[in-house]
Order: sequence, then C-alpha cells, then structure tokens
Amino acid sequence: MAKDTQPKPLLQTPVEEMNHVEQFKFESKGTVGNLATDFRDMSTQDVVEATEQVAKSHGIYLEYDRATTGKEKDWMYMIRISVPGGGGFSLKQWQVVDDVANKYTTNPQGITSLRLTTRQNIQFHWVYKKDIVNLVREIAHSGYFTLNGCGDNARNVMGCPLSKFSTVFDANALAHEFGTYFRLPAAAHIQIFEVDTSLIQTPDKHFNYGSRLLNRKFKIGIGAVHQDAQGNWYNDNCVEMRTNDLGIAPIIENDSVDNFMFYIGGGQGEKLGKPTMAALGLPLGVVSREQALKATDAIMSIHQEWGDRKNRHWARLKYVVQAQGLAWWQQQVKAAGVDLSDPIEGFYPGERCLHHGWAKQPSNGLWSYGAYIENGRLIDGPNGNLKSMVPAVLEAFPGTEAMITPNQDLLFVNVPEDAKADLVGKLESFGQGKRNGKKLSQLRVLSGACVGLPTCRLATADSEIYEPTLIDQLEELGYGDTCESIGITGCERQCFRPATKSIGLIGQGPGRYSIKLGGSEDGSTQGQYINDGQRWYMTQVTDEVMPQVIGILIDHYKANRSDDAETMGTFHQRVGMNAIIEMLKTNAVTAPLMEKTRPAPYVPQEAADILH
Repeated sequence: MAKDTQPKPLLQTPVEEMNHVEQFKFESKGTVGNLATDFRDMSTQDVVEATEQVAKSHGIYLEYDRATTGKEKDWMYMIRISVPGGGGFSLKQWQVVDDVANKYTTNPQGITSLRLTTRQNIQFHWVYKKDIVNLVREIAHSGYFTLNGCGDNARNVMGCPLSKFSTVFDANALAHEFGTYFRLPAAAHIQIFEVDTSLIQTPDKHFNYGSRLLNRKFKIGIGAVHQDAQGNWYNDNCVEMRTNDLGIAPIIENDSVDNFMFYIGGGQGEKLGKPTMAALGLPLGVVSREQALKATDAIMSIHQEWGDRKNRHWARLKYVVQAQGLAWWQQQVKAAGVDLSDPIEGFYPGERCLHHGWAKQPSNGLWSYGAYIENGRLIDGPNGNLKSMVPAVLEAFPGTEAMITPNQDLLFVNVPEDAKADLVGKLESFGQGKRNGKKLSQLRVLSGACVGLPTCRLATADSEIYEPTLIDQLEELGYGDTCESIGITGCERQCFRPATKSIGLIGQGPGRYSIKLGGSEDGSTQGQYINDGQRWYMTQVTDEVMPQVIGILIDHYKANRSDDAETMGTFHQRVGMNAIIEMLKTNAVTAPLMEKTRPAPYVPQEAADILH
C-alpha cells in the first residue's frame, strides 16, 4: 500500500470502519465502563486499555516514570481538573487544591507540586492508583472537577481571566457558561467516584454527546477586549484563539460587544510519520452574542457527525475544514439555524497579552497582579517556595482570588490600592520574580514549556526540565534582553504551542529537538519545521549546541530585520524558509547540522507558499 502523502480523513465514518477506541466509548455506556471496579483493584497498578481510554473523559491519564528502566513500569497517573476561564479561586477553594496536592502528588524526591497549564487547567502529577478515587472525590469540593480534563469531548474552555472585570465583555463568564453546557453528564462521574451530588449536577440544557462522544478533543478559546490608558479599545488574544478548534473573538463597536468573529479548524498537534499538520483557525464568520452558544453547539455537532472515527490522527476538526472548505462549513452552520454573517476582512484578534504586573479592574476599581510562574510549576525549591506562596498570599489579603492565565502564570485579583506594595512584597518574600537570585529576563518571561519527561507518557524529550537551563545559557550568552519567545515541547503534540512562538523546539528524543520558525507572538502566523519542500533540516539538534544555534537565529534576525518593530516571526515569514536554510548552511556552527536531513514533513500548500 502506498504511503499517504496527504491527509485522507474518512468523513462520516461507517460504524464497521470505526477504530477500537470508538468501540470502547460505545461499550462504556456513557463513560461508566468498568472504571469503578478497575480503579479500586490494587492487584495491579495499571488498568486495561478500555478503562484507560474511557478514564480520560474523567481527567485521568495513565502514565509511568520514564526515568526508570526495566520491564516493570512504575505506573502512576496524571489527573487534570477543568478550570473554565482560569478560575478564580478563593482561599477556601485553593486550599482544597493545595491539600489534595500535599496528599497525593509526592515525587521521587519527596516533593509535592501543582502544575498550571496553557489551557488554564491544573494538573496533579505523580498520583498513584490507590489515591485516584479519593483525589477525584475531594477535588470536587473546590467547585472544579476532573470531568472533561481529557478525552473526546470539549476540553477546558479558555477565556481571558482579566476580562472578568470588564464592563463591556466578560470572556471568563462566557467560558464558565460554555464549560457547564459542554461538560459531560455528571451521573457517571458521581457513580464511579462517589462524588457528592450536591457539588455537581448535569444542567437541563447541555450538549448531546451521544453514545460515542466526539471524534476527538475539541478546544475552545475566547478572546477579550480592553482599554488602554488613553481609552482606546484593543483586542486581547492571550488565549491564542486561532490555535483552537474554535476561536471566538469579541468585536467592539460603539463601546459595546454584540458580535463575535468565529475561527474554526485550529490545532497544533501532529503525528510524525503521518501527513498531519499544525494549523491556525480560519475565519468562519460573524455570530451575534445571543447565538454564540447555539453556533458553537452547531459546529461541534457537525464535526461529531462528519469527523473521522477511523484514523484518530485525522479526527480533529481541522481536517474536516481542510477537506470540505469554509464555504461548506458556512452552509452547514446556517442550516443549523445560526445567523452567520461574512467574516470581517482583515480583522485582528489581538496580541498575546501575558497580563504580567498591575492592571486596574474597570468593574470595581480594584487591581490585578500577574505573577510569572516558570512553566506553570508551583513547587517549593531553590528558586522560590511558589507552592506555599499562593495560599499564604490569599490568606494575607482577604477578598483576593487567584486565577490561571493561558501562559501558565497566576493572576491575583481584587487587590485594594493600599495593599499593592504589600502584595508584591509578599510574593517576593517567597522568591517569586527571581531565578538564581537574579531578576527574571525578558526572554524568560516570554518563553515556556510543556511538562515533557519524565512524567508525560507521550514525551520523548525534556521540556519543562530543559527550558530553565536553556534560558540560563542564553542569558549567559547575552540574549536575556531579547524581546522574543522560545516554546519547548517534549513531543509533536506541542502542548505549549511552540509554533506560535518566535522559536519553537519540538522534542525528537532525549536531548534532541527539531526547530520551527515563522510563528508569531500574536498567533497570526503558523510556524513550520525548517524545510524546502523536499528536505527537512535541523531535525535532531542536541541540547549541547542548541544555545549557539538559537543565538545564530537571533543574531541573523537582529542584523537583517527591516526595523526595530519587526518581530522575529514576521521577519522569518518575510525572508522565507529558503533564505533561512541558506544562512544556516553557510554558518560554520550550523553547516554540519544541516547535512543530515529527512524527507520534508507534510505542510499544507498555503503554508508552504507563504514560507517559500
């Protein structure tokens, strides 16, 4: 059989051709399966594949310590809670989360931690089977749940956390509304984990997942609008909405938000060896605020019917968009009763606002403070006691809440004017804002990584562990003041969205990474592997030489950009991939690295045309 060179999703997959995961979902009878028994059976520390797959919808991943060797695996679990719009968390709510982490997330060094994610979730790592039922049951007392933490359903709905205090449009509130509507039915969760029924119920109006759920995960990101000091409105794309299956951008007109721009077909995950793609969502059209939920339901339902259920690597919405085109999608959405207008040509969803530092809350006159958390890891260690910091701050400043940003940072909100200096002092007393005793560099606060080894079962390389060291090395080489970003992931699923950063590193094995270029900070351009359409270059750059390679890319950009305002992503898009390849081939350091190539990965034609 000839190897596929183009995505070939099997749309409207016949039942007889569906993959075995679809059968697991169907036989689970609403994500119940045999989970109640399997997670209480301590005769083995793992679970059978059917339970493993169905458990994902309850936020449970089967993993093992990748740092250990031998036939016997050190089985453990990662459990993720959904936090629509990043929260917020009162002191009481955060104490539930913190206490759960203290009891159930001890790593081999005897340390507990919490992990904030780029989807505004919270992850618990190093959880063992004996503790799963208790953890899931206890975390419900926080008001947040592990339902939809993974699996073939709508994932955690993202929304700008700072928008919670907007007088014009609250993306956080809409994320909560969508999160409740698209949450899986609670009955199975209650039955399996004996969750208190007073804590979670299924609303009367909710999405119909049916017997097989969705084809694959479905991600939603909702942007925001804010005013600058001069009173001018601007869009905020902190959620990187176009990397989602559905991105929703508010349209500000006459100091009001009555409509949204909808983007469909985004997604950054790939599967090497298959013609898959990372893609940005395309403009579907304009939807009124009143019909936003109806339109979202329609889009998800259309994908539920049409998406591939045979090939999971082609099951995401982006492949139906590619196969059927936007005109077909517009027709389908209108047929579902949605008043969809044409997209606004040239509409700009906004920059990736990180929300670091102080911002005034328009709705109540109080203040928000964005605190950088490197790679989202809240842990007590040599570079700060950040895990202990959060409950201590919430307790010291009554009425404040904690929220999670799409960049894995924390936002402390509802801070009175006269408490601002004391709050910053409190954070600094726990070591926040410094590394190795030094103030954080610009490059560091713009960069980040996913979890990677040793806890992620999909990862082939370090990412969270490697990123701080890489930035240390780049700072030593003099690049700390570079106003660009580096995104690192442990595999091609690309959870930190590295292809929308200035330089993206994708793990290819222990200490080895491929590079993506051409991505932009605002998510308006999609980065690609270094390739000329025939060959793929720099596929296995080792961590020993990576600082020098990145330095060469930064130097080339700074020496040849059109002006100081041109970003690295825009520069790479302008000069094109062939010029970058030629530069790397003629540089003494990178020339040897360019000699070993692989066949070029699949790149959609429109992306290839832009970069070449």
